[in-house]
Amino acid sequence: MRYRTLGDRRVSAIGLGVMPLSIEGRPDDARALATVHAALDSGVTLLDTADSYHLPGAKPGHNELLVARALAAYGGDTDSVLVATKGGRGRPADGSWTVNGDPRRLRAAAEGSLRRLAVEAIGLYQLHKPDPAVPFEESVGALRELLDAGKIRLAGVSNTDVEQIRTAHRILGDRLVSVQNQYSPAVRDSEAELRLCAELGLAFLPWSPLGGIARSSLDGPSRKGDEPRFGAFRTVAEAHGVSPQQVCLAWLLARSPAVLPIPGASRPQTIRDSAAAAELVLGAEELALLDGAAVPLGRR
Repeated sequence: MRYRTLGDRRVSAIGLGVMPLSIEGRPDDARALATVHAALDSGVTLLDTADSYHLPGAKPGHNELLVARALAAYGGDTDSVLVATKGGRGRPADGSWTVNGDPRRLRAAAEGSLRRLAVEAIGLYQLHKPDPAVPFEESVGALRELLDAGKIRLAGVSNTDVEQIRTAHRILGDRLVSVQNQYSPAVRDSEAELRLCAELGLAFLPWSPLGGIARSSLDGPSRKGDEPRFGAFRTVAEAHGVSPQQVCLAWLLARSPAVLPIPGASRPQTIRDSAAAAELVLGAEELALLDGAAVPLGRR
């Protein structure tokens, strides 16, 4: 495993997005715990969760409780593991994703996350999404209050644009350490945000980093639904004898030293494969080929 910097922490270059272990289609508890343990065994030290990762209409925190259980049951050292969680979204019974950036809601959400994770302070707490009904400065101000109170150690924002990142950085200073936006071969509309993160020394955590190639396979022809323009990832994968997913993650790591992909997984073998991408080195010609395949799309 290679490592990168997130604030004052040294974390694995590949993290684990734990969400698939708690939402629709989630595995049973045994496989869920085994998946987190496989990540830890592979050197993964960044686990990304949120209080809203649960089945529609259920109580908040299923994913956080699962992470806490997995860490408690792990037989090895977990001192280097950074658990990143998020607040500000909800999942009502209709399965939608709501947004609530009210400072009172964020403070209460952080308290709930503290209890479920069974920690004195949350390692990294992120505003899940800006709330158009609440001034962004007020939502970020809640993060500042949580930092000042020692409830959280580091702060991040998610699903934000350049202006919002600059605003958060002005309010939080060097206690803002990360930005989590969607970024993948299929969705590259956060190029400006990625550049700003590199400029400000912030980690950039792509969510859904395998978008566009997740159904690619080395077994036979592309499956129905694969986009032809992502065939370059299959081609490079075949040359290295690895999965297209590994190539995608290695490509993301090569985009910038600020990038820390957090691919999801619901099986131990999936996160083992993803973690191995940290050791995959792609040549300049391969990276140019992949850059051309993953053409930037318009902002969604």
